[in-house]
Amino acid sequence: MNTGTGTGTDTGEPGVSGVPGTPGKEPRPPTGASAVAELDLKPALEAVLMVVDEPATEEHLSRVLQRPRRAVAVALRELSDEYTRQGRGFDLRLVAGGWRFYTRPAYADAVEGFVLDGQQARLTQAALETLAVVAYRQPVSRSRVSAVRGVNCDGVMRTLLQRGLVEEAGTEPETGAILYRTTNYFLERMGLRGLDELPELAPFLPEADAVEAESQEGVPSFDVDDSGDSQT
Repeated sequence: MNTGTGTGTDTGEPGVSGVPGTPGKEPRPPTGASAVAELDLKPALEAVLMVVDEPATEEHLSRVLQRPRRAVAVALRELSDEYTRQGRGFDLRLVAGGWRFYTRPAYADAVEGFVLDGQQARLTQAALETLAVVAYRQPVSRSRVSAVRGVNCDGVMRTLLQRGLVEEAGTEPETGAILYRTTNYFLERMGLRGLDELPELAPFLPEADAVEAESQEGVPSFDVDDSGDSQT
């Protein structure tokens, strides 16, 4: 029997291959299988990336769009270059191991005005300082973060955990204290490919040994409001 073009792929689904068709007609392929592979690659990538809620990897996009990974990687970079040359208000960036659309910094005021619309959605100064310590000292315990900043950071750490910017990363062998590190979401929000792209700020932070005496996990913690710190 003449199977025709596009029907020779074994999908692994029962009843797809080897099913007799109506004389003179081709067996119908699985819904959407060949249709996706026949789409223009760049518009297909744009459509998918418009609905992602986290950076999409080249491997994932390759699998979904049924194209070689190299072709997907080349198309993504060409799209990014095209948006830059055209001066579009958005950009396509590779961050945290995947690709996602971002608005350009030049239009930050317009975006901020629309998104916030009078609401305060930024992290507090205390949260930003705490996040910086975690980013440069990770994995690090809460008590060491508090020792570096000179204030109790329990409430702020809870805020960063709730927002998905930091996560637990095991325990400290010596004390059993819970250690924390930044997340992929942190990289995504910062527009970084990896931690190696963090600015060179670490030399300005105290060395861990210098605050060892003040960073014992056994020191009682205090419940504080998430929007600020309490003095230790």
